[in-house]
Amino acid sequence: MTDKTMTPEEVVGRLRSGMTLGIGGWGSRRKPMALVRALLRSEITDLTVVSYGGPDVGLLAAAGRIRKLVAAFVTLDSIPLEPHFRAARESGAFALTELDEAMFMWGLQAAANRLPFMPVRAGLGSDVMTVNPGLRTVTSPYEDGETFVAVPALRMDAAFVHLNRADRLGNGQYLGPDPYFDDLFCEAADTAYVSCEQLVDRFARDTAPQSLLVSRHSVTGVVETPNGAHFTSCVPDHDRDEPFQKMYAATPWPAFAERFLSGKSEDDYQQAVRAWHEELR
Repeated sequence: MTDKTMTPEEVVGRLRSGMTLGIGGWGSRRKPMALVRALLRSEITDLTVVSYGGPDVGLLAAAGRIRKLVAAFVTLDSIPLEPHFRAARESGAFALTELDEAMFMWGLQAAANRLPFMPVRAGLGSDVMTVNPGLRTVTSPYEDGETFVAVPALRMDAAFVHLNRADRLGNGQYLGPDPYFDDLFCEAADTAYVSCEQLVDRFARDTAPQSLLVSRHSVTGVVETPNGAHFTSCVPDHDRDEPFQKMYAATPWPAFAERFLSGKSEDDYQQAVRAWHEELR
């Protein structure tokens, strides 16, 4: 057994510019934001990012760290379109591969199972095929002869995910309503890093087995980051910080980055957030 605990800085120290990075969660829900913020404190750039996108993509896009994005959407959920992503995309700052949500999932499945592609019906007859001219179709070798989209594997160099609980060995538990495919991100990546709200020595005896989403065999490192999903939700530990999210969406990037992302650590960020909330009182 191996203790896999790390700091956010140690995780980022294992990454390199030009890598393909997967980021788990969904929109503005259970995103590994503390790891993303640690990445922003580094010099790493030129990334291919694979994500059901939210503010993780918005931050990296606004900071100029993305070379290519592979996504099914980029949303803040209560705010339909992530504004910093939109600004970067409209300026042509990076390339975009936009897939149907089901196609995206099967791309993760293909990578997790070490397959080059997965055949799916999703996408047929839609503009997904038009805006992604590199996509190919395959014909069933059986009597039906049906045509499918061959969704390429979304293989990644590294993946970040955030869970409610984890142990030092790399087993991760979600306590909310949805797994958000975080297990697939870990299995589809060469290395995977789990941040969590709380490290535990052991899971409770009455733990529902299906809540133990991520298994240690697919995890490289574990980081305890209380409130590390902020400002996204991580229920039941905390809801999305809606006032902060609205401020983020309405604030020019340089001003937001100067106030909240110019510190040297995650603690600096959390202190800046607390100070901002105090000003609202």
